Amino acid sequence: MADRGRGAPRARGGGGASTRGGRGTPVSSAPSIDKPRREAILDLSKYSNERIRVKFTGGREVTGTLKGYDQLLNLVLDDVEEDISHPEPRTRALGLVVLRGPTITLLSPVDGSEEIENPFLAPEQ
Repeated sequence: MADRGRGAPRARGGGGASTRGGRGTPVSSAPSIDKPRREAILDLSKYSNERIRVKFTGGREVTGTLKGYDQLLNLVLDDVEEDISHPEPRTRALGLVVLRGPTITLLSPVDGSEEIENPFLAPEQ
């Protein structure tokens, strides 16, 4: 009853070719087709060691010096200050932080940008 007609019992363990899932398909270590490398949408290297402003989903805003990043847009910022607008406007020093890429909605350099009036607001009368 233990055999159930599946042939001779096989030895388990390290002997034999490497297979995936025990189905007999050999696993190759090298990809069979060379895929072209994806280019990053953003080139953040030009902002390395520069001050940038980052906005997150949920409305939080921080400003800091870009120290590092990866392909998922995870960022490492130093000398970070969080801009808190509610209940009263103030800033909070955070120091060195790691920002998760999926939560970032806007990224902009601090130098060369200034706040302007909203051109879409109707003038008050």
